[in-house]
Formats: sequence, C-alpha cells, structure tokens
Amino acid sequence: MSYDFTPLFRSAIGFDRLARMAGNAANAQAMPSYPPYNIEKTAETDYALTMALAGFGPEDVEVLQEGNTLVIRGRVPESNREREWLHRGIATRAFERRFVLADHTEIDEAELRNGLLTIVVRQVVPEAARPRRIPIVTTASSQAVSHEAQHCHIESHQAA
Repeated sequence: MSYDFTPLFRSAIGFDRLARMAGNAANAQAMPSYPPYNIEKTAETDYALTMALAGFGPEDVEVLQEGNTLVIRGRVPESNREREWLHRGIATRAFERRFVLADHTEIDEAELRNGLLTIVVRQVVPEAARPRRIPIVTTASSQAVSHEAQHCHIESHQAA
C-alpha cells in the first residue's frame, strides 16, 4: 500500500521523512505481534510503553535507543531451557521489537515489574525548536536605524 503525500508537500517543507515513516508503518502491519504491548499518553509530552514479558527477568531483556529508534530485545531465559514441559501456554521466546521515535525524544526509564516492562518516553522540545518572533526589517527602517546610530555616535564624540 502506498500513500500520495503530494497535497502535504505543496504547503509543508521538510516532511519527506514523514512520508517514509508512513510507508514503513504500512509495511509494519505484517510484523509479528509478540510480545503484546500498549502505548499510553500519560501527559502532554510523556508516553508509557508497556510490554507483557511473563517469564523474563531484567537480565533477559535489553532496551536500546539507537537514534530515533527504540529497540527492545529479549532472549530465552536459561531456566526455561532446562525444563521438560508437558504444556507450555506462556510464551518465552526470543524477540526484537522496534519503535520509531519522534525527533527530540528521550527514554526516561525502563522498569520490569510483575511481568510488565514499562518504558517511560518523553518528548523534549529544545529551545531552538520553540516558537520565536522574527523581526521584520525593511530597507527604510535599516537606513533609519543606521542614521540614528551615526547621529548618536557623532553626539558622543562631541560630548567627549
């Protein structure tokens, strides 16, 4: 499936990455659903990713932020390999899940408690990305400012 982003590109600059991400998201639907997870918005700029990891310990899970990608890997716990299962309904297989993060996103913490891995994600808007007023300069006002500066410079020399 592909999307036509031409209307967006007519009035937006620098959103080619968005088109690429949307295409990747459409292809990601074929990805495996293990392990199950929730994504929750907890505040204006805060999110929580909660992943069900029954049978995994902290030593079996790795959480990495690689640029704008959050990678979560799990390996099969050693204790599970040595058992003889009569019925195995709780999956503890190796996995790797990847999540695309927005720009200026940080991972605050990761906690594994009661079989749930919770990762706190915060979007931090840098000062340079915050709205700021841009002064408008015209040729006439530039000359006026320049003339005023020269007048002040002459008066300061005369006073000295």
